[in-house]
Amino acid sequence: VQLQASGGGLVQAGGSLRLSCAVSGLTFGNSAIAWFRQAPGKEREGVACIVSDNDDTVYSDSVKGRFTISSDKNTVYLQMNSLKPEDTAVYYCAAALEYCPAYPTYEYWGPGTQVTVSS
Repeated sequence: VQLQASGGGLVQAGGSLRLSCAVSGLTFGNSAIAWFRQAPGKEREGVACIVSDNDDTVYSDSVKGRFTISSDKNTVYLQMNSLKPEDTAVYYCAAALEYCPAYPTYEYWGPGTQVTVSS
């Protein structure tokens, strides 16, 4: 199983970015794909998760209403709107062989993509 995140970059506060996670080698049934982020000096935190079977979604309180996770075939997206400087972090996508478990119960991880939000 391989995951590859892309789409990070530098954006001003209030702006938008869309991250993509290309997934290969995973049987999408009974699985979930999630986005996590880690800012310097902070613990990794879950941002959003989508269940492969039924597209159910879960969001952290810090991004609810601003971020949207979606999937299309073998790609999972994270649309990030109304970005804030505190959203600055390295964003990772990960796959779990169950329905959106808590961190760190994710079997597969991709390399991160940097998102920087300037004030």
